This record gives sequence, C-alpha cells and structure tokens, in this order.
Amino acid sequence: MSFSKQVKEELSKLNNLTNKEELKYEFFGYLSSDNITEQNGYIKYSTENDYNIDRFSKIIRNIGIEDFDINVNGKIFCVEFSNQIKENRIDEEILKNRSLLQAFMRGLFMGAGSINNPESKYHLECGIRKKENIINIVQLMKENGINMKQRENTIYIKEGEEISKFLAFIGAVKSVLKFEEIRVERHMNNKVNRLVNCKTANLNKVLNASVEQVEAIRKLKQSGKFEKLDETLKEIAEVRLQNPDMPLVELGQKLSNPIGKSGVNYRLKKIIKISQT
Repeated sequence: MSFSKQVKEELSKLNNLTNKEELKYEFFGYLSSDNITEQNGYIKYSTENDYNIDRFSKIIRNIGIEDFDINVNGKIFCVEFSNQIKENRIDEEILKNRSLLQAFMRGLFMGAGSINNPESKYHLECGIRKKENIINIVQLMKENGINMKQRENTIYIKEGEEISKFLAFIGAVKSVLKFEEIRVERHMNNKVNRLVNCKTANLNKVLNASVEQVEAIRKLKQSGKFEKLDETLKEIAEVRLQNPDMPLVELGQKLSNPIGKSGVNYRLKKIIKISQT
C-alpha cells in the first residue's frame, strides 16, 4: 500500500462523525477538490481510493444527504447526489476557526490530495477546482504556521517538516509518526553517504598525490639524480616508497627526526619539482 493510501486509510477512520459543523466543512473540502464534477443538478465525486468513498459516504449521510448513489466503474468509485448545497465558497472569516479549517483541509486532501513515499522524496499536493480559492487557502494555512505553495490549480508542499505539520494539522497522527521515522532514517542515511563520499574523496586525493610522489622518486633513481639529493629528502623519499598509502602525518612520524604534515608536504613537493627539471 502506498504511503498516500495509508494516510487516507487513517483519516477515513477518524471518529468525529457526530460533529456536524466539522463534517460540513470537511464536506466542503471534498467539494473544493478537482475530483468533483457538476452536471444537470447533480454532483459527482470520483476516486480510485475506496477509503475516500467510505469516508465521503459517511459524511454526506451524517450531514443529512440521504439520496445518493455509489457506482463502481473499473477502478473508479463514484458518489453521485443531487445538488442540495448552495454554491460552495470558502468563507475566509469562518475558516479562521482552526478546527473548521482543519476539517476543510482534511476533506480537500481526502478529495484530491496525494503524498509521495517519503523514502524517495518529499512532495504533497492537493488539486483544487477553482483557482481563485487557492490564495485564500495558502494564506489561511500560513496563518496556522504551515507554508504551502501554489501552481495553477494545485497547492503543494516540498519540505519534509512542513508536510509533517500538515499531516498533524488534518489529524493523521499515526502517519506523522511514520513519516518522521522515515524522515530521520533518510536524514541519517544521507549523512552517512556524505561522510563516506567525503572520506572517499579525501582518500582518492591522498592516493593520487602518493602516486605522483612515488613516480617522481623512481624517476630520480632511474636518472641517477637521487643520490645528489640532501639527506632529509632521501630519507622522506625512502619512507614514502616503503609506505605508498600512508598519510603525510604518519610519514612524518617515521623520520629519524619527526616532522609535521606541512614539513613532509614541503619535502615531497620539492622532490617532485626536482624530478621535473
């Protein structure tokens, strides 16, 4: 089961069906989604998610709409009923009531919302029938501490923390816990990968430098110039040949008179420069 469907399964089972006022605004949320069509005095809601249909049918029955039909066409579930509700408009003043806004957004998400599997990427969106409603919703959500963005007839979130806050806002508590668990695991995996990549890059840098140093030393030996080097350069050159993978700090500690990383680096660079003349 997809993560999106898991969220909707949880929301479909919320036990608040006796709160008529909240149910009415959850119903309005469904009606605002782009899965709603109107024709000849009838409203039709269509979805592939059976949890949506289960929740929606309970809502419309509990707010007093008895005359409705549920049809199944392939994978598509449809609820059709006569338009007994006046034109649905988002009343910004009423939706400043937090609990009603929560109910409305829950209905909107159930109606035409989706969320990606957080293991791959963070993305939540809801499709809205009327573009003019988007600005009101985005502003209302911002006032409640959740930053949503808009694109055409869609509102969306791409930040993990904001998605987590949105899920909590609409009542998907168990889904928030699961989302955060995946989010923490993903963060740790990314951190480990960055550390591994960083260490790999540093190791490659060390190995490449070592190869250049060893080649320079061998070149000096083959040309007979090696014996003309001063004793400090000869010593570091021999230590490097014996320890081609060793970091500079450790090389410096193997000298008769130990020196630091910068001193080792200086001597090896000098050897490379001499080999190029």
